[in-house]
Amino acid sequence: MTLGGAALLVAGALTAEAASSGSGAAAAGPARAVSLSKPATYTGRAFDTCTAPTLAQMKAWKTASPYGGAAVYIGGKNRGCAQPQLTPDWVKSVSAVGWKLIPLYVGAQPPCKSGSNPERMTAATAASLGATDGADAGAKASALAMRPGSPVYLDMEGFDTTNTSCKDTVLTYTRAWNKALHAKGYRTGYYGFASSSAAAVAAVSPGTDMPDALWYAAYDDTESTTTGYPFGTKWAGHRRGHQYAVNKKETYGGVTLTVDRDAWDSMVAVVAK
Repeated sequence: MTLGGAALLVAGALTAEAASSGSGAAAAGPARAVSLSKPATYTGRAFDTCTAPTLAQMKAWKTASPYGGAAVYIGGKNRGCAQPQLTPDWVKSVSAVGWKLIPLYVGAQPPCKSGSNPERMTAATAASLGATDGADAGAKASALAMRPGSPVYLDMEGFDTTNTSCKDTVLTYTRAWNKALHAKGYRTGYYGFASSSAAAVAAVSPGTDMPDALWYAAYDDTESTTTGYPFGTKWAGHRRGHQYAVNKKETYGGVTLTVDRDAWDSMVAVVAK
């Protein structure tokens, strides 16, 4: 996924899971100062595209495609695509016809990442930027009629994890982002590459303000969140997404989109009626 380059669409069976303090899922997650409502999870096929499709396109794909949901870029200074469709009315309308939404936020990027980004963290600014961006992510989700208890997935692009200073800076930012978003009553997800940015958070013990769910990129053409999963038992229990192929042109119902393909078994937004 390039920055701002994917919106996730998913299909499968919608379930709701209790997140009481005595449940195994809650015990595995990070400690929080707030009580979150139970999450909605969704399992099935998925795809990404940069700009959220129009309502007419979404309706066409809902009827003709094997997909059933959409992850949308709700904010972040590094969001690379315009989102003219993305309004509370659009969110409610696509949800009403059956799509499930996964919010994605393109926050500050690693200091050792190549390229130019409008917002890049440093060791000195990681904690404050993470707190500010996490609070902003919660505010953006709320403004789009995505209720507390919904997840927001932080897009962290690949970087050199052998650079200890860079990795520690990313973890500092991620912890602060997670804590700020939890304080708003939202769950936290994390998009990253299995070989780098996802591996960085996977190496940290659970319960230390790490993400509630992991969406990992590994381009193996395997539509699964279990086969070839590189992180053992971590993020089990409907908390995984897998981006397994990129830049595929698909046409359904007369609508053609260039997409990335994902397998999804994780949390989705709870949308206000």
